Amino acid sequence: MTRTIGLVLIVVGLIGLAWGGFTYTTRKNIIDVGPIHATRDQTHTVDLPPIAGAIAMLGGIALLLVAKRA
Repeated sequence: MTRTIGLVLIVVGLIGLAWGGFTYTTRKNIIDVGPIHATRDQTHTVDLPPIAGAIAMLGGIALLLVAKRA
């Protein structure tokens, strides 16, 4: 189990370092009166600092090393 978590942290860390964040879109109803409907798509950006990706990657490496010793 420790090895799997370590591998996941390494992958997440590498993705975080490569892309630096992600975006997602939500749809919001603005007007909903009878047969009239108006919606708006709003894009949200979540920035991931490079230090968070590096910490996740180093934590994954540490977990792999601990799993190897046990």
